[in-house]
Amino acid sequence: ICKSIRTPKSLIWVCFGIDFLCPSRLPLRIGRFQMLPKPPPRGPRTGFIYEPPYRIQGESVAGEHTVIQVPELGLNFDMGSCPRWALAAGVTAISHGHMDHIGGLPYYFSQRNFQGMGVGTVVCPPSLVIPLRDMMKSWIALERQRTPFELVGLAPGEEWELKPDVFLKPFETSHTVPSQGYCVVEKRKKLKPEFHGLSQEQLKALRSGGTQITDIHEHVHVAYTGDTQLCPALMHPDVTTAKVVITECTFFAADERKRAGAGRHLHVEDLRSLLSTWESDCVVVVHLSRR
Repeated sequence: ICKSIRTPKSLIWVCFGIDFLCPSRLPLRIGRFQMLPKPPPRGPRTGFIYEPPYRIQGESVAGEHTVIQVPELGLNFDMGSCPRWALAAGVTAISHGHMDHIGGLPYYFSQRNFQGMGVGTVVCPPSLVIPLRDMMKSWIALERQRTPFELVGLAPGEEWELKPDVFLKPFETSHTVPSQGYCVVEKRKKLKPEFHGLSQEQLKALRSGGTQITDIHEHVHVAYTGDTQLCPALMHPDVTTAKVVITECTFFAADERKRAGAGRHLHVEDLRSLLSTWESDCVVVVHLSRR
């Protein structure tokens, strides 16, 4: 809503809410002529892909910001900025400590608390726990309040329960700073073949006697690489068998291979070789350079 207030010498426009973003409502006078000012640059648009049963949505520009969300898992990957929709996920998995991947964390913690959405939990490489805690402590003097937050250090080879029978498992990647990607793995129990055909009473008796009658089968639903160059972890079964792979691919031009190597990022030629290994029918490419 825009309202005009006339004074003896000027015309003042007072804008409320979203209409402040509409420059067409703000006339610019130059002498006797009135013209419309140039609109400001548009902000990033949220990308969206639906690969049943998962939605993958996010914003990602190399060096600027990356935040990816899978709403059905209540999970964000990285938090370079914090758009409103990112607040809905109570867990955020951080791949590494570059600003374009963690810059939105203070706002994420603060807004979840302010809006009564519960304490935000960040899973990150163990080496980031103390620096991130110090970062959040630095806001106490600025805001004159303590924002609640939770940090979980998780190293490759470990796992953290995201939901019942669904776990977050990191894998080491190769970037200019310590970094890791993540797999979301569901563990399902299945009856061992040798016990097929037995009645429920027989199976119950075996369990009571201490016999392990089931095997655990792991199903990788989502893999997220974070920032990385080509490395062995990207060919690990946890990545190659994932239903959905969310991968960085920063450079595409033929003359940018050296830039990719220097920054330890993936080039599209690297992606070509990975696609022949990955079994996924849905590969989401993020972290593209503006170049």
